[in-house]
Amino acid sequence: MELNLHTDLALRALMLLAVVDPEVLSAAQIAERHRVSHTHVQKVVQALRREGFVTTRRGPGGGVRLARPASEIRLGDVVRAMEPHLRLVVCFDPNDETCVLAGSCALTGALMRASAAFFSVLDATTLADVARSKQHLIDRLSRAATAK
Repeated sequence: MELNLHTDLALRALMLLAVVDPEVLSAAQIAERHRVSHTHVQKVVQALRREGFVTTRRGPGGGVRLARPASEIRLGDVVRAMEPHLRLVVCFDPNDETCVLAGSCALTGALMRASAAFFSVLDATTLADVARSKQHLIDRLSRAATAK
């Protein structure tokens, strides 16, 4: 299973925001610290805002911040919101009829259990859990931004 870049960046942006909370960061600052495209970060921030994970404010003193405490943001919710069509195989989509084994294949059940286990771990993990080592993350992100 591989999450798309959009989801990966959403998780990393949220971690950064959790580390600097209550500080507000611009999309440009997030992009610089993660060494990624500013345009891509803007799209990710828009999606995170639309899904209620962050709030944004334009203008001087504006930027992006967490919409609620990091301890209330479950990683499973973020991944589901960023990847609404996540599926391991085509037979996970009830509207896709390309698999000739659909309905008689034990692989589907095994993969569904694997997917459920994956989300079970993410649902039990909060943003606060993955941003616990704040100083280490801040140091790492600062070095990354200056190493350009």
